[in-house]
Amino acid sequence: MLTTTQTKVVEISQPGQIPAGIFNGIEPIILKGLVKHWPLVNLGKQSAQSAVDYLKHHYNGKPSVAYFGDPLIKGRFFYNDDTTRLNYENKKTQIDDFLNLLLASIADPEPPSYYIASNVIDTHFPNLRAENDVQIPRPSLDYPVEQNRASIWIGNRTVACCHYDASDNLACCVAGNRRFTLFPPDQIANLYPGPLDLTPGGQALSMVDFNNPNLDKYPKFEQAVANAQIAELDPGDALYLPSMWWHQVEGLSPFNILINYWWSEAAQYTGAAMNVLYHAMLSLRDKPTHEKQAWKQVFDYYIFGDGGQAAQHLPEQAQGYLGPLDDVKARRLRAILLNKLNR
Repeated sequence: MLTTTQTKVVEISQPGQIPAGIFNGIEPIILKGLVKHWPLVNLGKQSAQSAVDYLKHHYNGKPSVAYFGDPLIKGRFFYNDDTTRLNYENKKTQIDDFLNLLLASIADPEPPSYYIASNVIDTHFPNLRAENDVQIPRPSLDYPVEQNRASIWIGNRTVACCHYDASDNLACCVAGNRRFTLFPPDQIANLYPGPLDLTPGGQALSMVDFNNPNLDKYPKFEQAVANAQIAELDPGDALYLPSMWWHQVEGLSPFNILINYWWSEAAQYTGAAMNVLYHAMLSLRDKPTHEKQAWKQVFDYYIFGDGGQAAQHLPEQAQGYLGPLDDVKARRLRAILLNKLNR
């Protein structure tokens, strides 16, 4: 284990009910027993076969994409030795066939690595959430926001290498045991992120092998470990993970199921912040140092500081894009950007 610091635990007295205010903080929290009443959780405790039969009953037959890795990767879906390609194959497959492969591998001491990652539940198991669901408390807002996205993750002993997600996350351990190794967003430099253009799931991965860290190559990783925490989940437990927290996720059992929910309270018209990063690489990263330092001050003023300061000294009719953003302004800004980028 990398650290002995444990994630805060809240005991859930009434399964399925998330206590008020639990998502108001910016720290991860384990919700002990939140989904222990789900039929799929209880079937998984009986046997992998029982859980598989239940999933097959709800499966609509649509193919999905699964990861298939050699036994040598030991479930760690990552890169080959020179980081030129991924160390596994993506294949379209029938989920019932995949589940059969998974069951057949349970007794194998060195099985192939099998993983279905982030499969949207409603597209393949349309009635599953009628019996296995949790209501995410969301505030009432006067603008459209991202809707809850519920996904299912199925595999054997797998490792989703350390990464971050841009949405808030409630991860529910359904079958098997899970270990999350968590790092706050300010540890990004100490985690040595990998490529942006070759990733398993769209987000950069830490290049550090947590089970065998090369501290000569990645010396600052020790600082990351000093700020890490561990969340151990049993079936029926859930983890609230705020957006942008780095996390490595390990399936510790030969048969694992996780269901998670992603959401964001940001206005839908704001778009993906990752687009800003790509644009900044194009337009800012390689500028002279003094220019970059000046632009850092500009961004602090307009973006990262008090969002209203740039407009507060202007009359409302003169604020334009410096004033509160809405759908109309968002569309106009997007049109301006597209026009400038296409010149």
